[in-house]
Amino acid sequence: MSISNMTVFMPSVFTLIGIPGLESVQCWIGIPFCAMYLFALIGNSMLLIFIRSERSLHEPMYIFVAMLGVTDIALATTIMPKMLGIFWFHVPEIYFESCLLQMWLIHSFQGIESGILMAMALDRYVAICYPLRHRAIFTHQLVTQIGAVITLRAAILVALCLVLIKCRLQFYHTTIISHCYCEHMAIVKLAAENVRINKIYGLFVAFTVAIFDITFITLSYIQIFITVFRLPQKEARWKAFNTCIAHICVFLQFYFLGFFSFFTHRFGAHVPPYIHILFSSLYLLVPPFLNPLVYGAKTKQIRIHVVKMLCS
Repeated sequence: MSISNMTVFMPSVFTLIGIPGLESVQCWIGIPFCAMYLFALIGNSMLLIFIRSERSLHEPMYIFVAMLGVTDIALATTIMPKMLGIFWFHVPEIYFESCLLQMWLIHSFQGIESGILMAMALDRYVAICYPLRHRAIFTHQLVTQIGAVITLRAAILVALCLVLIKCRLQFYHTTIISHCYCEHMAIVKLAAENVRINKIYGLFVAFTVAIFDITFITLSYIQIFITVFRLPQKEARWKAFNTCIAHICVFLQFYFLGFFSFFTHRFGAHVPPYIHILFSSLYLLVPPFLNPLVYGAKTKQIRIHVVKMLCS
């Protein structure tokens, strides 16, 4: 295969331009992004403190919430320092290896978050459909094993994307990435060779994880709804359903934003590039920002302990 003289062989540095078309106002865009990040950091940290300090919250449901909080903090922290460096301090350069590391962390944490949401749905399914067996099934050992499997699944699948990029993509048309963070497809599009297999594998990973998790989550909640509506007492139905409201809200906003960003990127050919970049950035920042609000407002036990701690 002939490679044009205009290509770059194995670049050592990439340049992130931020949000193409909005370069003149990026400094102002950084303010709400930074505010969302700080709130996500504080809110999720407070959730972790509440869950750790209160022994009555050391149950699978709240352990999964804590895992989600840790993942949200890590995901937001992976992108925000570099993003603010571009917006505020005009430091767009990033080493090739650092870019791949950021890409791996971003997509790994996304996969971990999706897996945690699936585990939370399964936990609620067992708790509502088989309440007498829940404590025996969802032991702390099983919760730890689920967390390890979810983490390894995401890390290994995304790591193969890195291997393909490192080994198969050697020539690049440009080193300028039209994005504010190192996203898989944004890097692959720069390459001058072997692009197709990298795109196909990236889509395969995204859809395999998403479809697998969404299928299990949907089936779990269908079974939960069937069980809840069969309960004889209205108060019992509402109490059982109320334990799932926060999870349903988090699940819907995570996947809705994800699919909206994906389909806008794939099929919105006439949509300005800055819209794509804004939506993909919000997709990574909004869940960490909203999750502590949802769990703080909709989970009675957490709300009670928040009030107790603030009033003491």
